[in-house]
Amino acid sequence: MRLPKITSLYGRIFAIFWFTMFLVLMAVLSLPHLDPRKARDIPADHYKRLVDITHSIEKKYGREESLAKVLFKLEGGKRSPKDPRPRFFVTDTEGNILTTQDRKNYRYRALQNFITSVEVPGQPQQKLYGHYMVAGPLPVTLAKQDLLLYIGVKWNEPPPFLLRMFDKPFQLLFAVMLVSTPLLLWLAWALSQPARKLERAAKRVARGEFVVDPTLEKGTSEFRQAGTSFNQMVEAVNQMISGQQRLLSDISHELRSPLTRLRMANALATRKQGESPELTRIDTEAQRLEQMIGELLELSRMQVDSHLTREPQPLTSLWEAILSDAQFEAEQMGKALTYSSLPERTITGNPKLLMSALDNIVRNAIYYGKDEINVEISSAENQVLIAVDDNGQGVPEEELESIFRPFYRVSTARDRHSGGTGLGLAITENAIRQHSGTIEAKQSSLGGLRIEIHLPLHADE
Repeated sequence: MRLPKITSLYGRIFAIFWFTMFLVLMAVLSLPHLDPRKARDIPADHYKRLVDITHSIEKKYGREESLAKVLFKLEGGKRSPKDPRPRFFVTDTEGNILTTQDRKNYRYRALQNFITSVEVPGQPQQKLYGHYMVAGPLPVTLAKQDLLLYIGVKWNEPPPFLLRMFDKPFQLLFAVMLVSTPLLLWLAWALSQPARKLERAAKRVARGEFVVDPTLEKGTSEFRQAGTSFNQMVEAVNQMISGQQRLLSDISHELRSPLTRLRMANALATRKQGESPELTRIDTEAQRLEQMIGELLELSRMQVDSHLTREPQPLTSLWEAILSDAQFEAEQMGKALTYSSLPERTITGNPKLLMSALDNIVRNAIYYGKDEINVEISSAENQVLIAVDDNGQGVPEEELESIFRPFYRVSTARDRHSGGTGLGLAITENAIRQHSGTIEAKQSSLGGLRIEIHLPLHADE
């Protein structure tokens, strides 16, 4: 018959617990049958040997006249404790010990305890006292008297394994741990595997990879339920983002059509009536609106598709050309841009987003800086630090955390009259976050704004 497979986490834990308890219980129940310290029947071969010894003693001393002499000969006088020969003890039929030696000897104390602990009087049994085994009683006739004979022998055999375990609690604990450790290791492995799968799936979602993972729905019932819920969440997020993308695409299409007609009508009016400040303002605002729609679509596509293209790229191939071009453009505007040499390191990510992020910040610094821009790129351990400083008017302290919000406008020179749409830094912040990085705005030592970016060099590892 095939046992049912335990698929519940709690079921596995309880199964291991009860299996361990079952082993301990079996050991406890089997101990009385293995423990020689309890009075028990003499094995058949040993019993036959004891009977032969009894007959031999009875034949030798049965007709003696003096019992005291017989006892002295049987006891053998003073003997070494290490003497391996058996020792003989005699009692009357009432259980009173007959001896010519000191009754306070530990062997006689053991004998007295054995006589009182035998459950069935007269039935030969044996019991272990330390390393001394006592067996009896065997009926014997000595000096024409009916007596009982007990035999004691040195027990040199090691005690049974379970007996040693119960005698020493630490050994018992070690044995239980030894038995349960493989089961616990297997349980830990069974728990860690689905947990690690769930962790990897969560990291993929954190990187913007909203992919359903069927392997999450395997394992114990608790992890299967968690994996199913996780996949349902991923599907719901995918549907929500897809709906948002479709909505933005539909809005852009609906806005661009009348916007295109507006610009065509404005061009026709200009051709017909000539240039005028009003028509020029209409054309400028129409262009700004078209730019804003384009940047909104770019931000939306970035949030949805940034995980599709990820590859390792050296920092030099990503940003050296951007910094060189920016330095040339700054010189054309009468400004000085300096940048440090790029570290010989590699980063894994979307090249287009990483290039766009640095390009947006550097061009922003060129635009708002008075005449000095400094770009510092360095690496430490598994991170790359990018710091862009300018000596422009800067941003008020209380607004530094808000400039990365879409459409946020600073109340200084960085306003709508500068020609921006308020989406550049939001797009940059989103690109950095897609690569598990951080971006922060601070007051620059040059007097303007300082943008710091931290990116992991191996985001996918």
